[in-house]
This record gives sequence, C-alpha cells and structure tokens, in this order.
Amino acid sequence: MSKHILIGIAGGTGSGKSLVAKTLIDKLGDDHVAMIQQDAYYNHLKHLSFAERSSQNFDHPDAYDERLLLNHIKILLSGGTIEQPIYDFSQHLRKSESKKVGGQVIIILDGILVLHNEQLREMMKIKVYVDTDADIRLIRRLQRDLHERGRNIKSILEQYEKTVRPMHLQFVEPSKRYADIIIPQGGKNFVAIDLLKTKIESILQNES
Repeated sequence: MSKHILIGIAGGTGSGKSLVAKTLIDKLGDDHVAMIQQDAYYNHLKHLSFAERSSQNFDHPDAYDERLLLNHIKILLSGGTIEQPIYDFSQHLRKSESKKVGGQVIIILDGILVLHNEQLREMMKIKVYVDTDADIRLIRRLQRDLHERGRNIKSILEQYEKTVRPMHLQFVEPSKRYADIIIPQGGKNFVAIDLLKTKIESILQNES
C-alpha cells in the first residue's frame, strides 16, 4: 500500500454519494481512507452580505475554489497533510477552524461536480457516478437541508427550481459520461459497492 489513489464519486444532490463513500470507508477501514467533500471548498464569500451570499448559485462550477481543491488533492496523493476547510452552510461562509486530513492511502472525493473538472478526472483511478431518480433526490435534499443545514422549505424549493435543477441538467448529469462505474440506487446498492471495494483492493495490490 505505498501508492496513494484518488476515487471520485459524483452524482446529483441527494443521490447517495456520501452514503456510498461512507460505506466504502466502513468496508476498507478509516485508517486507510480519507474522504474529501467538494462542498467544503465553496468560495469564501465574507465580502458579501448574508442576502448576497444566499442568492449565489452554489451548483455552478464557479462556486468552488478549484485551485485550492486541486492543490489539496495533489498534496494528499503525494502523502502530505492538508487543512481542509469547514463550511458553514447556514451562513454560506467558511468557518475559522479547519480539519487536518492526511496519511491515508485512499482518498475519496465526493461532490456533485467532481467529474466535471478535467484536472481532477485525470488524477482519479476510479470515477464513479451515483444515479438516483430526481424525485428521490429532491426528498433527500429537503430532509438534509431542513435538519442539517438550518434551512426552511421555501428557500430550499426556490433554490432547487432556480439553480439546483438547471445546473444538474447542464453540468452534473452530462458528467456521467466520464464515469467508469455508474451506481443506481446509491448507498443501497450493496452489490455495486462490494464490486467497487474489490476493484479498489485490486488496484492497491497491483500498485504496492
């Protein structure tokens, strides 16, 4: 296990990307796997008012600090350690504290647009797209934003109609063509996850 590898897991909001990633971590062991979430790398918008921050399009590729994300992934793949940002979704700002990540052999990058970025794709050993029906994804998004991100139903639905759905059709869904593996049903597809685990172990064995 001397070689560090990057696994990209993309898919629409609420598709089950994070559950797939967390299930893989449980199966492979968190001492070997680090999970980096693309959402942690939203641009820091401290120069904007809360109202201005709230109206931003967070589903467009330009919403992310891609330079910082790319740099951090390169550091992790070289065996280094990073200070991953922590994002406050209720305020649309980065928190002052950060999270130290590093030392793991497998890096899982989870986010709606991780397959959209060509430079990220070129660093990935396996590219995964989690494919889940739109109605299920919307229900999951509602539940998550209500309970975990301090949002209200009106703002969630307005954002979904204004930016989430259009950006999914324009950027997220088309990135599926870059995937090596497409997983329907998200984290509930245990057969696909077991096959993915076996493939990861095979790559590690061949490159060690």
